[in-house]
Amino acid sequence: MRLILELALTHIAGRGRQTIVAILGVALGVGFSIAMAALMQGTEKDFIAQLVDTMPHVQVSDERRTPRRQPAEDLFPATQFEGLRPKEDRRGILNPAAVFASLRDWVPGRMAQSLRTQGVVRYAGRDVGVSIIGIEPAIEATVSSVAGDFVQGSFDALQAGGNNIVVGDRLAQRLGASMGTTIQLVSATGQSRGFKIVGQFHTGSNARDEGETYVLLKNAQILSERPNAINDIRLRLDDPEAAPRVARQVEAEIGYKAVPWQEANESLLEALVVRNIVMYTVVGAILLVAGFGIFNIISTITHEKARDIAILKSLGFTQGNMRHLFLLEGLALGIAGSAVGWLIGFLLCLALSQVEFKISGGAVGREITRLPLFWSPWHYAIASAFALLSAGVAGYLPARQAARLNPVDIIRGAT
Repeated sequence: MRLILELALTHIAGRGRQTIVAILGVALGVGFSIAMAALMQGTEKDFIAQLVDTMPHVQVSDERRTPRRQPAEDLFPATQFEGLRPKEDRRGILNPAAVFASLRDWVPGRMAQSLRTQGVVRYAGRDVGVSIIGIEPAIEATVSSVAGDFVQGSFDALQAGGNNIVVGDRLAQRLGASMGTTIQLVSATGQSRGFKIVGQFHTGSNARDEGETYVLLKNAQILSERPNAINDIRLRLDDPEAAPRVARQVEAEIGYKAVPWQEANESLLEALVVRNIVMYTVVGAILLVAGFGIFNIISTITHEKARDIAILKSLGFTQGNMRHLFLLEGLALGIAGSAVGWLIGFLLCLALSQVEFKISGGAVGREITRLPLFWSPWHYAIASAFALLSAGVAGYLPARQAARLNPVDIIRGAT
């Protein structure tokens, strides 16, 4: 085996220019693959982290996944309903205090309850449709990501006395209102009250910054004419990955629909899976192209070294030895290309990590950030595995052809 390895290295060294080109082809493929994988996985993890940080890990509403069974269904097995319209129920989650206490006993995290309803904000002749969210400020601050996005004021300001409201900064700009301005809030039931702006937040999401308002829970209940009602419980878990299990347990215990963040963003997560498939397909294609360069070199060596092959076989080298010889040449090019590719990939990742760009931060100014990269040894291993696989296949095909050569025909000069 040592003699075969020395012969393989001698063949490769004898074609210096083509060897360097083949190694660079593999190296560039491996390097760009590593950089692409680091960037793609970094953006994916950054996106998921933002999802986890900006929304509840589990959200319990006053809906049910399946409609209540009708009494006739229990009495008559052949009963079938068409166009059944359920009775409107404005009570929200029934017995909310008991439900909240029951969940608090075992849920591994923090919880907050609220009443969410729709309404209209009126100011200076402008009407804007918004979501009115009634909260308990002290508990909400432990669960909601909005608590860390305040430009002015805070949730605690809602308890300062009187009717107070917290709005998004874009909604305030749209209305032409500012801190201390009294705006009119009209609920879907027609109830109308004046509220003073005591806080503004900026999340970076226009849907929230223009469409969400926060008031005290009791004020939301009065506006919507739903005393003591809540229709939303939000859970923030110690381990976000446990959300599906917790959601199933919550739903089994209280019967109301519990949606984990993975289910709420199922289509987005599926799109990320498709994106990863595309990424690895492109990586494989890049390294496959590099494999063609190795194939050309080994094929050329096989053709030029036909007489050498005949002499070696006449000296006792077997077909297996010939296959190993040229397969080792292909793998040697793949290993050398992978080693150089690791360095190129590391330098590319280092360069990308230094790239800075600015994102408009609206009311909070301009924020400088960097490309999100995820450094992982698996990227190097996977890229090298692809490279060695393509190099092995590229070396095996001409190696099999070389092993089949008849030394008698070659020595006699037969075609």
